[in-house]
Amino acid sequence: MSTDRVQTCLSELRAGRPVIVLDDASRENEADLVLAAEYADVDTVAFFLEHTSGFLCVALPAETTDRLRLPQMVVDPTDPLGTAFTVSVDAASGVTTGISAADRARTIALLGDRSCGADDLTRPGHVMPLRARAGGVLSRRGHTEASVDLCAAAGLSPAGLICEMVTPDRRGMLARDDVDAFADRHGLAVVTIDEIVTYRRRTAGLTRGATCRLPTDHGYFEATVYTSATGAEHMALVHGDVDAGTPLVRVHSECLTGDTLASRRCDCGAQLHAAMAQITAAETGIVLYLGGHEGRGIGLAAKIDAYRLQDEEGLDTVDANLALGAPVDARDYHDAAAILADLGVEQIALLSNNPAKRAGLIDAGVGVTRVVGLQTPPTPENADYLATKRDRMGHTLRAAVGVA
Repeated sequence: MSTDRVQTCLSELRAGRPVIVLDDASRENEADLVLAAEYADVDTVAFFLEHTSGFLCVALPAETTDRLRLPQMVVDPTDPLGTAFTVSVDAASGVTTGISAADRARTIALLGDRSCGADDLTRPGHVMPLRARAGGVLSRRGHTEASVDLCAAAGLSPAGLICEMVTPDRRGMLARDDVDAFADRHGLAVVTIDEIVTYRRRTAGLTRGATCRLPTDHGYFEATVYTSATGAEHMALVHGDVDAGTPLVRVHSECLTGDTLASRRCDCGAQLHAAMAQITAAETGIVLYLGGHEGRGIGLAAKIDAYRLQDEEGLDTVDANLALGAPVDARDYHDAAAILADLGVEQIALLSNNPAKRAGLIDAGVGVTRVVGLQTPPTPENADYLATKRDRMGHTLRAAVGVA
């Protein structure tokens, strides 16, 4: 995926012009106008008010909201997307009622000023700060994190004015088909959060940690730890000489319930051990154990909530995620690609049943020469789950996944 559009947006933000950021169709499926907060003025804010919902927010790094003494609006939020609103604010001086375009421009620009202090703001007010998650779009693919990442990458104060774009009659959100026409009409650059993620992956990098010899039930592996820009910890388990030929590689997403607690709801633990056994039998190969992938990337708490919906409402693993407002699969494989590159591996034989994993690795720059299936025996508890993976997610599994 090219990052040319990210570079264009960075140039536009540096010039004080707004850009449009699109998120995933499976998430909010919305377009936001984004401006570096430090460049907010009455004309630009008036433009925002004309073409957006008017609910103006300023995304800030967590450390900035702490420094400005801006507590979260809700301590225990129930928003499935995890939008972290703080208390609302106005500038403590230079405003009247706080609601006009001029007044809000003053407050927004103040939030974008690195010298702004807690006493420069009054609470409540008419501008909504948002607390961005550490790690930016690499940890949460939201407009909050995207705007902070863009402003920081542009060399500006990491504070972004954002607001959702709406239709001219203000009755609905601006459809994707209309975004490009709007951008052309107003000369605005457009970028997707996926493109920002790719840019961050290519510029953030990984930190390589210690290596040790790890004896397992399946043989010996060299275990090396890697830490991502988000703080996620990954492990590469290398068996044999992976420099010769095309090694067998299992890219395994962490699963506390399956890998550690031996849950029978999924096949994760069985797949992990089967992969380790196949690799040692082949006398060469790698298991990449990826942190931050719990629940196909939605996190442990959301995964358990999805399990609850499966139990109480009879939803399958796909519909349970969607009912929570979460993606069916939120995993990213750029860290896996970076680890393989660090190990000097360019071509792999992928040990997987998942076509989306193959596509994600190829998109991240990994050469996948072939795919090797990974079959594990179904259980009464995971037969329906396996059938859903086969029928709705395209996994290559044996035709009969039911249990006799």
